[in-house]
Amino acid sequence: MSTTTLDKTAAAPAPAARPARRTRRRGERGPLGIALLHGGLAVASLIALAPVAWLIFLSLGPEKDDYLHPGKILGKATFSNYSYVLQHTGFFDWFKSTMIVALGTTLIGVFVAATTGYAVSRMRFPGYKPLMWVLLLTQAFPIAILIVPMYEIFSELDLIDTYWALIVINCTTAVPYSAWLLKGYFDTIPFEIDEAGRVDGLSPFGTFFRLILPLARPGLAVAAFYNFITAVGEVAFATTFMLDDSKYTFAVGLQTFVSEHDAQWNYMAATAVLIAIPVSVFFYLVQKNLVTGLTAGGTKG
Repeated sequence: MSTTTLDKTAAAPAPAARPARRTRRRGERGPLGIALLHGGLAVASLIALAPVAWLIFLSLGPEKDDYLHPGKILGKATFSNYSYVLQHTGFFDWFKSTMIVALGTTLIGVFVAATTGYAVSRMRFPGYKPLMWVLLLTQAFPIAILIVPMYEIFSELDLIDTYWALIVINCTTAVPYSAWLLKGYFDTIPFEIDEAGRVDGLSPFGTFFRLILPLARPGLAVAAFYNFITAVGEVAFATTFMLDDSKYTFAVGLQTFVSEHDAQWNYMAATAVLIAIPVSVFFYLVQKNLVTGLTAGGTKG
């Protein structure tokens, strides 16, 4: 065989290697799965936003019966309902009362729930398990059967028509759930942190306030948001216990647009949109910790 033939054979290009097929990792979604996921999220978002958008749309109708003919609102949309609510109602008194009650409920309720949840999570005292079940049992009683005895109690304490009455009552509603939530979150914090605090000479309260609470911020954010919206949306007790119209909360103020034979739906819609603003602001302040707090509390029993 000649040298020329050997050179041609050696110079022949090797066949191109076929690209390796990419193996999908475990748990990784394919294109169809991603499309279905995003489509489902888009539909869920539309369903969640539709009532809010509809409420804002109805609030632009200048007449109380425009909700019966929503198609006509586009031709006469106006912000006059908002100016009427802000200038000719007790909106700002309602706002002040709502913020006092909601923030008072949030501060006191979260503090009581946090100390209760921490005690049950870390300490073993007689009756610690029944205590949590008793807190859960309090949620089984309908509000209607509690109004009369609560009214008599607060009458004896001279607390009728005071903000303290609503704050205490809202705490009785929000604290049991918040205590269960925070107890589950405290269970996820290693017990070694408490031991380290005691080694450093901290008291149980010092360990709780200086070490545990900073780590429990996501859980505290969820509890705070729950307490806040509970106080803002409470109607039955606020209607019964608040007699002075200057102390009405938003939930009670909305009822002033409804009479025995009539309802001013346009003003109610505008007021509802305005009410959503402080709740949205509070949600924005705590939203970074909400997802973490809601999921972490369920990792341990």
